[in-house]
Amino acid sequence: MNALPKPAARTAPDTDIVMIGGGHNGLVCAAYLAAAGLKVTVLERRDVLGGAAVTEEFHPGFRNSVAAYTVSLLNPKVIADLDLHRHGLKVVERKVGNFLPLEDGYLLAGPGLTHDEVAKFSARDAARLGEYEARLETIADTLRQLVLETPPNLREGSLTGALPDLFKALGLGGRLGGLSMTAKRDLLDLFSKSAGDWLDGWFESAPIKALFGFDGIVGNFASPYTPGSAYVLLHHLFGEVNGKKGAWGHAIGGMGAITQAMAACCRERGVVLRTGAAVREVIAEKGRAQGVILESGETIRARAVVSNLNPKLLFGGTMVDDALLPADFRERIAHYRCGSGTFRMNVALTDLPRFTARPEPGDHLTAGIIIAPSLDYMDRAWADARREGWSREPVIEMLIPSTLDDTLAPPGRHVASLFCQHVAPVLPGGRDWDDCREDVADHMIATVERWAPGFSDLVIGRQILSPKDLERTFGLIGGDIFHGALSLDQLFSARPVLGHADHRSPVKGLYQCGSGTHPGGGVTGAPGHNAAREILRDFRRRV
Repeated sequence: MNALPKPAARTAPDTDIVMIGGGHNGLVCAAYLAAAGLKVTVLERRDVLGGAAVTEEFHPGFRNSVAAYTVSLLNPKVIADLDLHRHGLKVVERKVGNFLPLEDGYLLAGPGLTHDEVAKFSARDAARLGEYEARLETIADTLRQLVLETPPNLREGSLTGALPDLFKALGLGGRLGGLSMTAKRDLLDLFSKSAGDWLDGWFESAPIKALFGFDGIVGNFASPYTPGSAYVLLHHLFGEVNGKKGAWGHAIGGMGAITQAMAACCRERGVVLRTGAAVREVIAEKGRAQGVILESGETIRARAVVSNLNPKLLFGGTMVDDALLPADFRERIAHYRCGSGTFRMNVALTDLPRFTARPEPGDHLTAGIIIAPSLDYMDRAWADARREGWSREPVIEMLIPSTLDDTLAPPGRHVASLFCQHVAPVLPGGRDWDDCREDVADHMIATVERWAPGFSDLVIGRQILSPKDLERTFGLIGGDIFHGALSLDQLFSARPVLGHADHRSPVKGLYQCGSGTHPGGGVTGAPGHNAAREILRDFRRRV
């Protein structure tokens, strides 16, 4: 990018840009802004950069990705533009995509595997698999093109001011208009239907519907039969690993390797990175953001402020003066829905688990191991959690990244990530997660034990993150891994609020670059990329 000229005859601020939050989108945004010649300071509340994409030692000698735990959605353009591989990032593909243990067998999924595995349960489903994947990929490809674009931003004001977004909307309409009628119908279904209804229309056997349906409830506190969950399924198909679309992989060194590579890029481009620097409030003068005040009392003045926080953290507390925000905007943010029903654990193991369905060691242990044998199982788990706070039979995805990465555990030992779905973000009956977390952790271990006898005896250390822990540690409101539900009313031009989908807030000079903006959650880097483009446009208009 060409360097931006500095404004003349102005009192110089401390920096051009102050970034609130050093999560992955904040680092991506900072790197792009610095490449354009801006002076950027990133402020991270914790003592480590990376937000929820960090690797830490949780038991002596055992390291793992603490919160975010697997790679696919990280955008290839972001990887290339920040030269992340040169800065140390290496991503390897799972040897098997997924392993679904069942009471009477198992299902494996991955290149060269899925068709024959599905045929064990239904020849009809195996025959339909190719068409299903092709039609879903058509929609995924169309939406991939929108990931790095700013959505049309519906706004009040003159027609002249609305023209750029009108043209953008027309371009989007033309792109969607180019789809076949079958694809248009599929697109409507995927945005409006439940994952269960969508899959029931395709397949007859429970295992394949469970395998695909799991993606519809990940980070989504809902039944697989909740309308809109089909989009969440689709959202998880946007990614790729090393050029292979739809693949999932592991970053050597854990998810922190991604954000450490981003931080290295930022340092190389001159970004100032500060940890242990919690922001108390945004300074606004004459209706414009002019910097921030830290919890320590330090003031940092800037030409613009960018937030990588959940929108509710930025606008729902005391960080931004309510008087600067329109009443309807404040109300919408108050009702912005967060809470994905996630309970996250990391465990240190003396050995690999042995599943009853497939007890021998093998490549299936490099997979995403899904404990959720049917859509009905997932539906019951959600109903339990709503009523009781957590499920009698929880939905769990387990990864054992040490099968692909020997840097995470001592020789012969292993680490596992347990991503447990369907716990209530707020417990019913006035109970507190701090009083229940150990009991629920025991319950999650016991659930794995049912499918892999002896598992609990292998566990020599564990790290527990309840929804409350995820919120206070990483700012994930209600444990929401996406910074807001991926529902139709909180997507695209409506994320986070209609009229502010272009990363600009109601306060001039205050921008958002986190997953609470388009295209939403996951370790993608796309919101940071898109926000940087809009910020640079504004800076060029002002100079």
